[in-house]
Amino acid sequence: MLRNVYNTFDIIWLGRGGQGGVTAARIFAQAAVHKGLYALAIPFFGAERRGAPVFAYNRVSREVIRKRSRVKMGDLLVVLDPSLLEMYDIAKFLKNGGKVVVNSTVKDLHEKIGVKEVYCLDASGMATEIGLKLAGFPLVNMPMLGAAGRVSGMLDKDVLARAVRESIERLVEKNIEAVNRGFDEVRRCV
Repeated sequence: MLRNVYNTFDIIWLGRGGQGGVTAARIFAQAAVHKGLYALAIPFFGAERRGAPVFAYNRVSREVIRKRSRVKMGDLLVVLDPSLLEMYDIAKFLKNGGKVVVNSTVKDLHEKIGVKEVYCLDASGMATEIGLKLAGFPLVNMPMLGAAGRVSGMLDKDVLARAVRESIERLVEKNIEAVNRGFDEVRRCV
């Protein structure tokens, strides 16, 4: 789990403004703290508006985290909007052996993006079915949060649900349902 020189597990969240990537990173960090780990959530955006690409980052460690800059290469990349796969060279965001979680139902994504371990889930469909929408767009961050918790191997559904309850004020049970479905339904893309 924690394998680099800083003994951290680094996550990059890539989404669009309004999808909730920054919120997901914050809740991931909070859940990691509940597991007894040290964690940071680092948002990185300028004056972007809804729909513009947005990055957020997590650093998680068993030790105090001294490095507070943004993550350049992660152990895990979480892609909330599959159209961003066309805009970026995804493999450049990952350390050797890094994994990707994508909001997509497309098979064989590992060949397309040049990464061996790619995990997929239909986060948009889940959010729509559960009724998590904002201005007509599905809020995919909660299913993606659940998937990231599982693929990282760090978090379980209970700590994720606890962190959601502490962070979200509206539609709490629907958000927890979305996290649980993302956790349960994420699969390796093959």
